[in-house]
Amino acid sequence: MLEHQSNITQAQADWFDRGKQDAWAGKAKQPPEDPQAASLYDLGYSEGNIQRSPILS
Repeated sequence: MLEHQSNITQAQADWFDRGKQDAWAGKAKQPPEDPQAASLYDLGYSEGNIQRSPILS
């Protein structure tokens, strides 16, 4: 059970990070179909628009 929860948490972080990376790259939003993952992607995308990429700094 704990491993399954860890995998879910990692997948959530992946969608958040993907949203930020897309924003940093200037890409259009491409959220997944899953509503929860799409919400995390949107949060990451919004944060990416606010913050500069550490790679570009």
